[in-house]
Amino acid sequence: MANVDQAAPVATSDTGGLRRDVGLIGLMWASVGSIIGSGWLFGAEKAVVAAGPAAIISWVIGAVAIVLLALVHAELGGMFPVAGGTARYPHYAFGGLAGMSFGWFSWLQAATVAPIEVEAMIGYAKHWHFADGLQNANGTLTTSGIVVAVLLMAVFVAVNFLGVRILAHTNSAATWWKIAVPLAAIFIIAIGNFHPGNFTSQGFAPFGAKGVLTAISSSGIIFALLGFEQAIQLAGESRNPKRDLPRATLGSVAIGSVIYLLLQIVFIGALPHASFAKGWANLAYAGISGPWAGLASLVGLGWLAWVLYADAIISPGGTGLIYTTATSRISYGLAKNGYAPKIFAKTDARGVPWFGLAMSFVTGVICFLPFPSWQTLVGFITSASVLMYAGAPLAYGVFKDRLPNHDRPYKLPFGKFISPLSFVVANLIIFWSGWDTLWRLGCAILIGYVLLGSYAAYAISKGLPDAPRLDFKAAQWLVPYLAGIGIVSYLSTFGGTGDLPLWWDMLVVTVFSLGIYFWAKATASRPEAIERSIEEVVVTDAPAH
Repeated sequence: MANVDQAAPVATSDTGGLRRDVGLIGLMWASVGSIIGSGWLFGAEKAVVAAGPAAIISWVIGAVAIVLLALVHAELGGMFPVAGGTARYPHYAFGGLAGMSFGWFSWLQAATVAPIEVEAMIGYAKHWHFADGLQNANGTLTTSGIVVAVLLMAVFVAVNFLGVRILAHTNSAATWWKIAVPLAAIFIIAIGNFHPGNFTSQGFAPFGAKGVLTAISSSGIIFALLGFEQAIQLAGESRNPKRDLPRATLGSVAIGSVIYLLLQIVFIGALPHASFAKGWANLAYAGISGPWAGLASLVGLGWLAWVLYADAIISPGGTGLIYTTATSRISYGLAKNGYAPKIFAKTDARGVPWFGLAMSFVTGVICFLPFPSWQTLVGFITSASVLMYAGAPLAYGVFKDRLPNHDRPYKLPFGKFISPLSFVVANLIIFWSGWDTLWRLGCAILIGYVLLGSYAAYAISKGLPDAPRLDFKAAQWLVPYLAGIGIVSYLSTFGGTGDLPLWWDMLVVTVFSLGIYFWAKATASRPEAIERSIEEVVVTDAPAH
């Protein structure tokens, strides 16, 4: 990769009680292990039902969008190798209110991924008789299913308590498997079972442009490609963050995008025509509840089906494991910035943020109640994730203008163009999720403001030394931004009233996003305030001697 140097890790990086035990492969595998999760088990089937064979275009658009966001994160990760980085960049650029907001978006996204992976594991496991009774016919968890889900969440937390080095080795072994199995499915199923006519016999794009765009958010495409930021979240535990973070971030996106695109192509090409003879929206075949394993059985590869059923435990399990790690590291970062009680920043003898891990377990258990199936969580997590990512392009634009001489181990080519473009793309992905998802996300955002805002108010009223500075002036664009996306979604054809016609609604989102981007740049914190925020992290997170 261009513009990546061999700089040694800086002593002033954020570590606190965290240990620098993770190398390049560990970082990259943390991200790849998050990308190759339950999304590969369901994504191709959900996407083709939503868009027909044009789902291939949906995957390309999704991959381009994620690459744009990953490029911005790669430069920021090298500049600021801090634990829970995605929650901290807006804090540096816009002060406490924006930092608290995007920190909550980050935590909300990470905390809800482990539960959805558990639900995917249970969903595929119903193929075995011992798992009978864990799910209802509509895919929701039964009482016994919830008990098993809670136990699986407890396993994720227990492995994390063993420390980041053991976690890296565990995840590394799982990730080798998680890459090998999809690749094997691609090539083994394609040999002798690929029918080019499948791409046109029912029309390449039977649901038009709206189907292509809707599939990106609602069918799990973006959800499947999420996860590159896990290397960024572990920056505080990287041996050489300035060298390794950009490589791990971009490398993981490249690996994940290629695998998912091949999966979609082979899935469409290998289906018997009878399975979609009534149209792609009515795709049906024996075993479709486990799409890839069912397809393997359908084409006479029963042994491969068994491997895929086993992988349906390992792949989601590995992703759930690393996101449990991420949740505790984000809450660690929130506490270091003064947005959450300091107990979240406490680490045990192994350097593990123990209270954050415990709370990630509690949150995961709570998620099983309002979101008791895989499908009900996908759109929500996609929107929360991309909203979290949207803070990075905004911060990038500020740092480019106000910290021009800051060390940049990785320099993004054409960054001043890519940064606003990535912000626009992020908002379009959020918008495509639809009004039904976004109003629920809005409720979750309000809950976060109540929780974090209450603690911030307490810290300020008591005059605590780490009380956050809620810079309303630098974040004056934030409320109009969140409200504006919601209003356009409500008026759109994506689950809204339809008052804004297709294409016009996306034009409004694009113009609105650019307006917010340049408004945010103009009102951001001054250079001296940004430097002070960075220095405060160095001082408060410096390792004890």
